[in-house]
Amino acid sequence: MNKKMKIAALVPMRHHSVRVPEKNFRLIAGKPLYHYIISSLLAVPEIDQIVVDTDSEKIIEGIKIYFPSIKIIHRPEQLRADTIPMNEILLHDTDKIDADLYLQTHSTNPLLRSETISKAINQLCENMPAYDSLFSVTKLHTRFWDQLTRPINHNPSILLRTQDLPPIYEENSCVYLFQRKTLVEHRNRIGERPLMFEVDRSEAFDIDEELDFLLADLMISHQSKSDLV
Repeated sequence: MNKKMKIAALVPMRHHSVRVPEKNFRLIAGKPLYHYIISSLLAVPEIDQIVVDTDSEKIIEGIKIYFPSIKIIHRPEQLRADTIPMNEILLHDTDKIDADLYLQTHSTNPLLRSETISKAINQLCENMPAYDSLFSVTKLHTRFWDQLTRPINHNPSILLRTQDLPPIYEENSCVYLFQRKTLVEHRNRIGERPLMFEVDRSEAFDIDEELDFLLADLMISHQSKSDLV
Protein backbone atom coordinates (compact mmCIF):
# COMPACT_ATOMS: atom_id res chain seq x y z
CA MET A 1 0.00 0.00 0.00
CA ASN A 2 1.66 3.19 -1.23
CA LYS A 3 -0.91 5.72 -0.03
CA LYS A 4 0.22 7.76 2.97
CA MET A 5 -1.96 6.75 5.86
CA LYS A 6 -2.88 8.93 8.79
CA ILE A 7 -1.76 7.03 11.86
CA ALA A 8 -2.91 7.70 15.42
CA ALA A 9 -1.27 6.08 18.44
CA LEU A 10 -3.59 5.25 21.34
CA VAL A 11 -2.22 4.75 24.85
CA PRO A 12 -4.81 3.79 27.49
CA MET A 13 -3.78 4.54 31.09
CA ARG A 14 -5.99 3.92 34.08
CA HIS A 15 -5.37 5.73 37.36
CA HIS A 16 -6.08 2.61 39.38
CA SER A 17 -4.01 -0.56 39.04
CA VAL A 18 -4.81 -3.83 40.76
CA ARG A 19 -1.44 -5.56 41.06
CA VAL A 20 0.97 -2.60 41.17
CA PRO A 21 -0.66 0.47 42.76
CA GLU A 22 -0.42 3.65 40.66
CA LYS A 23 2.00 1.92 38.29
CA ASN A 24 1.30 4.08 35.23
CA PHE A 25 2.79 7.16 36.88
CA ARG A 26 5.04 5.53 39.46
CA LEU A 27 8.69 6.59 39.20
CA ILE A 28 10.98 4.17 37.41
CA ALA A 29 14.65 5.09 37.01
CA GLY A 30 13.75 8.63 38.00
CA LYS A 31 10.78 9.24 35.65
CA PRO A 32 7.06 8.39 35.70
CA LEU A 33 6.51 5.11 33.89
CA TYR A 34 4.30 6.55 31.13
CA HIS A 35 7.04 9.01 30.08
CA TYR A 36 9.01 6.20 28.44
CA ILE A 37 6.40 5.01 25.94
CA ILE A 38 5.28 8.58 25.14
CA SER A 39 8.88 9.58 24.41
CA SER A 40 9.30 6.54 22.15
CA LEU A 41 6.08 7.31 20.25
CA LEU A 42 7.08 10.95 19.76
CA ALA A 43 10.22 9.76 17.99
CA VAL A 44 8.26 7.67 15.44
CA PRO A 45 8.00 9.71 12.22
CA GLU A 46 5.12 7.64 10.82
CA ILE A 47 2.79 8.61 13.69
CA ASP A 48 0.65 11.70 13.06
CA GLN A 49 -1.10 11.96 16.43
CA ILE A 50 -0.64 10.51 19.92
CA VAL A 51 -3.67 10.12 22.17
CA VAL A 52 -3.79 9.19 25.84
CA ASP A 53 -7.05 7.80 27.20
CA THR A 54 -7.14 8.14 30.99
CA ASP A 55 -9.25 8.79 34.07
CA SER A 56 -6.21 9.97 36.06
CA GLU A 57 -5.96 13.65 36.90
CA LYS A 58 -2.33 13.10 37.85
CA ILE A 59 -1.51 11.74 34.39
CA ILE A 60 -3.50 14.49 32.70
CA GLU A 61 -1.62 17.15 34.66
CA GLY A 62 1.75 15.57 33.83
CA ILE A 63 1.00 15.29 30.12
CA LYS A 64 -0.06 18.93 29.91
CA ILE A 65 3.26 19.93 31.49
CA TYR A 66 5.72 17.55 29.80
CA PHE A 67 3.95 16.51 26.58
CA PRO A 68 1.66 19.38 25.55
CA SER A 69 1.28 18.09 21.97
CA ILE A 70 -0.45 14.92 23.20
CA LYS A 71 -4.24 14.79 22.91
CA ILE A 72 -6.09 13.61 26.03
CA ILE A 73 -9.35 11.68 26.06
CA HIS A 74 -11.09 11.66 29.43
CA ARG A 75 -12.26 8.09 29.92
CA PRO A 76 -16.00 8.09 30.75
CA GLU A 77 -17.24 6.57 33.99
CA GLN A 78 -18.87 3.58 32.28
CA LEU A 79 -15.51 2.45 30.87
CA ARG A 80 -13.44 2.66 34.05
CA ALA A 81 -14.15 -0.70 35.69
CA ASP A 82 -11.47 -3.41 35.79
CA THR A 83 -13.79 -5.74 33.87
CA ILE A 84 -14.19 -3.53 30.79
CA PRO A 85 -12.49 -5.18 27.77
CA MET A 86 -9.81 -3.11 26.05
CA ASN A 87 -11.63 -3.46 22.73
CA GLU A 88 -14.58 -1.50 24.16
CA ILE A 89 -12.25 1.34 25.19
CA LEU A 90 -10.69 1.32 21.72
CA LEU A 91 -14.13 1.51 20.10
CA HIS A 92 -14.82 4.61 22.17
CA ASP A 93 -11.49 6.26 21.34
CA THR A 94 -11.46 5.51 17.61
CA ASP A 95 -14.91 7.04 17.36
CA LYS A 96 -13.42 10.32 18.61
CA ILE A 97 -10.09 10.24 16.74
CA ASP A 98 -10.06 10.12 12.94
CA ALA A 99 -7.26 8.07 11.37
CA ASP A 100 -6.66 5.50 8.64
CA LEU A 101 -4.70 3.24 10.95
CA TYR A 102 -4.53 3.02 14.74
CA LEU A 103 -1.59 1.86 16.80
CA GLN A 104 -2.25 0.80 20.37
CA THR A 105 0.42 0.21 22.97
CA HIS A 106 0.77 0.46 26.75
CA SER A 107 2.67 2.54 29.27
CA THR A 108 3.75 -0.77 30.79
CA ASN A 109 6.15 -1.38 27.87
CA PRO A 110 8.89 1.13 28.81
CA LEU A 111 11.66 -0.64 26.89
CA LEU A 112 9.89 -0.63 23.53
CA ARG A 113 12.02 1.31 21.03
CA SER A 114 10.78 3.85 18.48
CA GLU A 115 12.67 2.03 15.73
CA THR A 116 10.74 -1.15 16.48
CA ILE A 117 7.41 0.70 16.34
CA SER A 118 8.37 2.23 12.98
CA LYS A 119 9.31 -1.19 11.64
CA ALA A 120 5.94 -2.64 12.68
CA ILE A 121 4.02 0.20 11.00
CA ASN A 122 5.94 -0.12 7.75
CA GLN A 123 5.69 -3.88 7.72
CA LEU A 124 1.90 -3.78 7.92
CA CYS A 125 1.48 -0.87 5.49
CA GLU A 126 3.65 -2.62 2.92
CA ASN A 127 1.55 -5.80 3.21
CA MET A 128 -1.97 -4.40 3.24
CA PRO A 129 -4.56 -5.49 2.20
CA ALA A 130 -3.13 -9.01 2.32
CA TYR A 131 -3.03 -8.49 6.09
CA ASP A 132 -5.68 -6.42 7.86
CA SER A 133 -4.00 -5.95 11.25
CA LEU A 134 -0.80 -6.59 13.19
CA PHE A 135 0.06 -7.71 16.69
CA SER A 136 3.44 -8.13 18.32
CA VAL A 137 4.76 -11.41 19.66
CA THR A 138 7.74 -12.82 21.53
CA LYS A 139 9.33 -15.99 20.16
CA LEU A 140 9.86 -18.63 22.85
CA HIS A 141 12.08 -21.67 22.47
CA THR A 142 11.31 -23.81 25.48
CA ARG A 143 9.33 -26.92 26.39
CA PHE A 144 5.64 -26.22 26.90
CA TRP A 145 3.03 -28.44 28.52
CA ASP A 146 -0.71 -27.96 28.92
CA GLN A 147 -2.70 -28.29 32.14
CA LEU A 148 -3.21 -32.02 31.52
CA THR A 149 0.57 -32.61 31.37
CA ARG A 150 0.53 -33.07 27.61
CA PRO A 151 3.53 -31.76 25.65
CA ILE A 152 2.64 -28.92 23.30
CA ASN A 153 5.68 -28.38 21.12
CA HIS A 154 7.96 -31.32 21.83
CA ASN A 155 8.19 -35.08 22.10
CA PRO A 156 9.41 -36.07 25.59
CA SER A 157 10.95 -39.23 24.07
CA ILE A 158 13.22 -37.14 21.87
CA LEU A 159 15.23 -34.69 23.92
CA LEU A 160 15.98 -31.90 21.46
CA ARG A 161 17.97 -28.85 22.40
CA THR A 162 15.56 -26.06 23.30
CA GLN A 163 16.88 -23.90 20.43
CA ASP A 164 15.89 -26.69 18.01
CA LEU A 165 12.29 -26.91 19.25
CA PRO A 166 9.46 -25.45 17.15
CA PRO A 167 8.95 -21.95 18.54
CA ILE A 168 5.83 -20.82 20.35
CA TYR A 169 4.79 -17.20 19.90
CA GLU A 170 3.47 -15.23 22.86
CA GLU A 171 1.23 -12.22 22.26
CA ASN A 172 3.15 -9.57 24.22
CA SER A 173 0.79 -6.55 24.02
CA CYS A 174 3.54 -4.18 22.87
CA VAL A 175 2.04 -3.18 19.51
CA TYR A 176 -1.35 -3.55 17.87
CA LEU A 177 -2.16 -2.01 14.48
CA PHE A 178 -5.69 -2.02 13.11
CA GLN A 179 -8.35 -0.08 11.23
CA ARG A 180 -11.58 1.05 12.84
CA LYS A 181 -13.70 -1.04 10.48
CA THR A 182 -11.95 -4.19 11.78
CA LEU A 183 -12.65 -3.15 15.35
CA VAL A 184 -16.33 -2.39 14.60
CA GLU A 185 -16.98 -5.55 12.59
CA HIS A 186 -15.24 -7.99 14.93
CA ARG A 187 -15.13 -6.03 18.21
CA ASN A 188 -11.48 -7.01 18.23
CA ARG A 189 -8.26 -5.15 17.42
CA ILE A 190 -6.93 -8.33 15.76
CA GLY A 191 -8.60 -8.92 12.41
CA GLU A 192 -9.21 -12.01 10.28
CA ARG A 193 -5.83 -11.77 8.53
CA PRO A 194 -3.36 -10.60 11.20
CA LEU A 195 0.36 -10.24 10.73
CA MET A 196 2.53 -11.43 13.61
CA PHE A 197 5.39 -9.05 14.33
CA GLU A 198 8.27 -10.36 16.40
CA VAL A 199 9.70 -8.09 19.12
CA ASP A 200 12.94 -8.98 20.85
CA ARG A 201 12.57 -10.07 24.47
CA SER A 202 14.77 -7.20 25.61
CA GLU A 203 12.07 -4.76 24.45
CA ALA A 204 8.97 -6.84 25.11
CA PHE A 205 9.13 -6.43 28.86
CA ASP A 206 5.64 -5.84 30.26
CA ILE A 207 5.11 -4.55 33.79
CA ASP A 208 2.30 -6.53 35.36
CA GLU A 209 3.55 -7.32 38.87
CA GLU A 210 5.80 -5.75 41.49
CA LEU A 211 8.75 -7.95 40.49
CA ASP A 212 8.41 -6.75 36.87
CA PHE A 213 8.63 -3.17 38.08
CA LEU A 214 11.84 -3.84 39.98
CA LEU A 215 13.42 -5.68 37.04
CA ALA A 216 12.43 -2.96 34.56
CA ASP A 217 13.92 -0.31 36.84
CA LEU A 218 17.22 -2.20 36.87
CA MET A 219 17.17 -2.69 33.09
CA ILE A 220 16.45 0.97 32.35
CA SER A 221 19.08 2.16 34.83
CA HIS A 222 21.63 -0.20 33.28
CA GLN A 223 20.70 0.95 29.77
CA SER A 224 21.07 4.60 30.78
CA LYS A 225 24.55 3.97 32.18
CA SER A 226 25.55 2.10 28.99
CA ASP A 227 24.38 5.02 26.85
CA LEU A 228 26.68 7.35 28.79
CA VAL A 229 29.76 5.21 28.20
